[in-house]
Order: sequence, then C-alpha cells, then structure tokens
Amino acid sequence: MQWILVIVSSLVLFWLAPMARTAGAFFGGARREQAPGVVALMSSLVISWLFAKSITNAANLGLAFGLIGGVAYAAYYLSFAVAGWVIYRMRTVGGFKSIHDFLSTRFGKGALVVFSLLICFRLFNEVWSNTMVIGTYFGGVGELPYYAAILVFTLLTLAYSLKGGMASSILTDIIQMVLFGVLLVVVLGAIFPRVDYAPAPLLNSGEWTMAAGGNLLLVAILQSFSYPFHDPVLTDRGFLADPKTTLRAFLWATPLGFGCILLFSVVGIYGGMVGVEGQAPVEVAKLLGGPILLVMNFIMITSAASTLDSTFTSFAKLTVLDLGVGQSRGTTNFSAVDQNQEGQRAVSVGRWAMVLLVILGTLPVFMNPAILSATTVSGAMVVGLAPVFCLWRLPAPPLSFWLSVGFGLGCGVTYAAGLWPAGWTFTEGKYDQLLAVTVVEMVGCFGLYGIGMLLTPATAKRVRI
Repeated sequence: MQWILVIVSSLVLFWLAPMARTAGAFFGGARREQAPGVVALMSSLVISWLFAKSITNAANLGLAFGLIGGVAYAAYYLSFAVAGWVIYRMRTVGGFKSIHDFLSTRFGKGALVVFSLLICFRLFNEVWSNTMVIGTYFGGVGELPYYAAILVFTLLTLAYSLKGGMASSILTDIIQMVLFGVLLVVVLGAIFPRVDYAPAPLLNSGEWTMAAGGNLLLVAILQSFSYPFHDPVLTDRGFLADPKTTLRAFLWATPLGFGCILLFSVVGIYGGMVGVEGQAPVEVAKLLGGPILLVMNFIMITSAASTLDSTFTSFAKLTVLDLGVGQSRGTTNFSAVDQNQEGQRAVSVGRWAMVLLVILGTLPVFMNPAILSATTVSGAMVVGLAPVFCLWRLPAPPLSFWLSVGFGLGCGVTYAAGLWPAGWTFTEGKYDQLLAVTVVEMVGCFGLYGIGMLLTPATAKRVRI
C-alpha cells in the first residue's frame, strides 16, 4: 500500500501538472498569462515549508520537550512575515526585481556569487533531508527498501517538476495543501479520543524552561530575521505576483504555517505521553494502527513532494535567471508569452539544472547525515544576512556585506565543526550552544555591518527606514 501511495500520487500529479511551454510559465509560474493569486501563493508558501523533515522535526521536538518543542519549531514561520514585509518594501520602494537584483546592485558580483553558493547549499540540503524521511517508512537506514523508496520517490517528483517547472509547482502545491489539511485532521482525530480530557494534557505537557526547549524557541525567533533570505523557495514566491497580493499571501501564511506545525507536534506530544522512542511520526503511527500509518506516510509524501518540486524549480531559476547560465548577455527575465529561441533554451537549461541537483542532492543519503542538522546548521551559517536585508534601505558599502556575512559564516562553520567553546554559553540544556552562537552572531553581524558603513562614510549616509 505504501508503494501504491508513492507511485499513484506521483503519477496523478504528473498528469495534473501543466506543460510549461514558455519560460514565463516554467520560471514564473504564470498560467494563461496570469500570476498566482493570494490563495494560491499562500498555499504554495505554507506547503513548501511544511517539509517532510520539518513536520518530522516538529513531532520529535514535541516528543522531547512537550508543547514548547512544537512552539519552538513553529516560531521559524515568523520568517514569512519578516520576508514578506522586506520584499514588499524592496519592490515598492527600491524597485528591485529579485533578491539577486538587489545584491548585485548594492554589493557587486562578488556578493552575488557568495549568496548564490549559500542558497545552493540550502537547496542541496533540502533534497536529501526530505527524501530520507520518506525512506524511513519503507525500511531501516541501510536496507534496500529504504534506498529504493528514496530513489523512486525522487525520480517521480523530478518527472512532474521537469514537465511544468514553477507552474506545476504552484498548482500541485494547492492540491498538496488541501491534502495535508485533511490528513492532519484524520491523524489528530485518531489521537484526541485516546487522551483523557483532551486537549488539556497536551497543552500542559513539557516545561517552559530554557533547558526544555526555550533555547530553540529563542534561536528560531532570532534566526527568523535571516533564515528566510537564504531560502529561494520562499523568496522566489515574493516576486511572482503584484506586491500587495504578495504581501497579503506572506502575512496570511505566517499564522497558517505556525498553526500547522504546532498541530503536527501533537503527534510527538502524544508519543511522549505513551512512552514511544525513536522517530515520533513513525512510532506513533505504528501505535495507532495500519490505516493511520498509511495516512502518516501519505502526509510525508505530500509534504516532501511539495518541497522537492519547489526546490528543483528554485534551483533552475537560480541557474538560468539569477546566474545567467545558458543566456545571452542582458537577458534577465522572461514574460509569460515568451516563446522565442532564447526562452526555449532557458527552459532546457533549467531542466538540466534540476537533474544535476537531484544527482548531487541524493548522494548524502548514502552517508546517513542527521535530518535536523539541515535546518539548524544552515540557519547558524546565514545570520549575517539579517542586517543585509533588514537594513536594506541603508546604502551600505560592499564592505558591510563582507564583514557581516563573513562573521556569520565563520561562527556557523565553527559551530558545525564542533569547535564552539563550551564556556561561551549562558544557558543550560540542549541547543544552549546554538543559542549562544546565534546571539553572538546577531550582535557581531549588525555591529560589523555598521562598522563597514563608518569606514566608508561617503557611501553610507543614513536614510529614513
């Protein structure tokens, strides 16, 4: 039944996905020359961030810490509001056409290259971290069914992504968002009757202390000012519709995404109450019976597919539109009716870029990395982007970019390598070092960004924000 779910659902999405015959449809998501509306854009934003790994992490954090664990992970969804407002102002006040347009204009080609490498790392992580979750429902790590499920699922998702690009991603995201909501209700409907006086025991679970999840909650809030800007799956959607439509979609997506993650963490909270161990979604689903295990599997398939197709599309857009691979000089955008030779070549290059990402992004699966590290480590490495985007109206020099981003990368790499000094923490419990790193980065990056402006006063005149 699990194999049937993977194969049939993917084939249905392939059948529903529109064939992108223009560069505007493939990269911009336009259908019949019209940009996505508020509901379509909001659904796409939310389901693209309800990764298989993110809802797995939410459930595992609920298992480990109770309610505060779910709230802590849901706090990352404040990123929607931050990014939505910044992008809205960049478009309406600054007149910028994309994130890359802003960076190249303000900080030069060098900054553009470094930023592109950062988001390539992000997209690379999204492939293996989501497909690994799917594999766990078919077998243990290292077993043939585990790897077979990953490969089959990835290739089927790639197939419909190649067909329609952003146009198919937006359409299938709406379908997947509806499916996710229905399936989540089914799972919660199986849990609540098993809890006496529900939902009171669930709401009272865990302890609201720094050591029991508070560290991660503060990390998520702080990183929300930098984390969204290194995720092209999110930022690309900030330039598909008109500015007001986009802002409304981002603002509505904030509470919707927060609520979805918090509700799914109930799976882990319930697991903690009954004493399960291991991956909370899998173990709780087994406890609830075969039908719920299939429903849980379908939730993972839905969320992983929505993230993967968006990841593939963003990488294609990054390669062709932002970095100009396969383009003639000066070609930076394509209209929805562009069917000339240049546009067709761009679509072809974009499709080959998707294939390349699948190959490179699947290799780590065979190295068994930790799923949560795809979020926490990459988030720690990009805190330097916070002043770059949150203070975008200050005409800072390139030096400010390099000081801020460089310091953030240095701290993030130090943390990822396990070299962060043990004494440089000010709280206790899990994620104490991650919180310490994030606080040091926020202070250091904003400070260095300002120092860069002071060192080049001729180009760093303050303007009203």
